[in-house]
Amino acid sequence: MNKDQIKGAVDQAVGSVKSHVGNLTGDTSTQIKGAVQQIKGQVETAVGNFKDAVHDANQEQAASDKTDPAAMRKA
Repeated sequence: MNKDQIKGAVDQAVGSVKSHVGNLTGDTSTQIKGAVQQIKGQVETAVGNFKDAVHDANQEQAASDKTDPAAMRKA
C-alpha cells in the first residue's frame, strides 16, 4: 500500500462515520460532509491504485529489459 491508498482508506472510513452520525442526528450537513469525504477517499484510493499499477509495470519492464538481449541493444 502506498500513502494515497492509506489516506483514501482513512477518508472513506471517517466519511462513513460522519455520514452515519449525520443520519442518526438528522444533521443533513454532516451527512453531506461525510458523503463528500467518502468520495474523496475513493478518489485517493484510485490514485494510489493507479500509482501502484504504473510502478508494477515499470518494474516488470525493467526486469524484462534485463533478461531480453534484444531490448538491451535498443537502449
